[in-house]
Amino acid sequence: MDWIEEELDGLADASIKRSLRTYSAVSDSAGRMMRGDNMLLNLSSNDYLGLARHPAIIEAMREALLTEGAGSGASRLVTGNRLPYSRLEEELADWQSCEAGLVFANGYMANSGVISGLVNRGDVVFSDQLNHASIVDGVILSRAEHARYRHNDMEHLRALLTKFRHKRRKLIVTDAIFSMDGDAAPLRELAAIKREYGAMLMVDEAHSGGIYGRRGEGLCHELGIQDDVDIHMGTFSKSFGIYGAYICGSRTLIQWLVNKARPLIYSTALPPSIVAGISKAMDLVQTDHWRRERLYEASRLFRSLLRAAGFTIDDGDSPIIPVIVGDNDIALRFSSALEEKGIAAAAIRPPTVPDGTARIRFSLSAVHTVQELTDAASHIRIIGQQLGVLVRP
Repeated sequence: MDWIEEELDGLADASIKRSLRTYSAVSDSAGRMMRGDNMLLNLSSNDYLGLARHPAIIEAMREALLTEGAGSGASRLVTGNRLPYSRLEEELADWQSCEAGLVFANGYMANSGVISGLVNRGDVVFSDQLNHASIVDGVILSRAEHARYRHNDMEHLRALLTKFRHKRRKLIVTDAIFSMDGDAAPLRELAAIKREYGAMLMVDEAHSGGIYGRRGEGLCHELGIQDDVDIHMGTFSKSFGIYGAYICGSRTLIQWLVNKARPLIYSTALPPSIVAGISKAMDLVQTDHWRRERLYEASRLFRSLLRAAGFTIDDGDSPIIPVIVGDNDIALRFSSALEEKGIAAAAIRPPTVPDGTARIRFSLSAVHTVQELTDAASHIRIIGQQLGVLVRP
């Protein structure tokens, strides 16, 4: 297996070799964490609403742990489908205004299981080029034709739909908010195109669920096109602060997935304590409106601060704000320099993002204060100038 060492050396030479880093939580600060003895402002977490350490969620999990035990003990189709699952899926269906819901272990399993369960050889999936890897892998597993359209390019999508109009089943799938860029899909146009071409539409709300909509239902509800979406997908590992994923849709869809989604069928069910924690988080997501408002304010502030410093930052209120530096090595040096200033912000490099678009991906939380974000922006500006990323007259 000497070839592995050679390949790893190649990754290191290209500044795209990964390694695991260990962090510790800070008991009295949801927006900070420890690396060794260093306290860091966490600007890389997906805990958008600051719920990961909420005492009510932890208490709900503790109670379920004591009554239901540590693990579920089996897959959901054997004996792992405990009572907390049924309660949560009823809550999900109501929350998403759908007939039924289905909980998966995580977003990767949900996307790969749903796509491969709905389409097969003879079918086609139309997927945005910047969709998450779990969507891409779901298409590969399905063995359907993979028609990738240019990012948010609806004319290209129409051309591909026309090209593959004779395929048996047609599935359009997109992220609602794209995880590495923070921009939104043109969901209203996608809904119209779906109706026009007789396709199914699946929307991944992993980075928009909890953030948008009157009760945090997601961007589809915010835009009022939820009834045009056949498959609503989302996760509990971002805004909910826990772990897991869901699919919502018609009862027929959910019954089909119970029979055809292999990651659901052949995986041990989530521990009941996790499911109980999700239910409590659902209550908070729907009622703590102030968290969403504070997150919007933080996003607008941070975008304006970085823009004033001279960075090219798109408009919007998504908590995902990338600073694209291009070069992989510079991205790593940028991230390391930020850590020296007490800021955790990961360098994102290919293949997670396209070649030549390495970046620092900042992601905000409702718990971040104005002072924290202002201080962070100042450090980012100085480091950007030192590394030649930001050149100001």
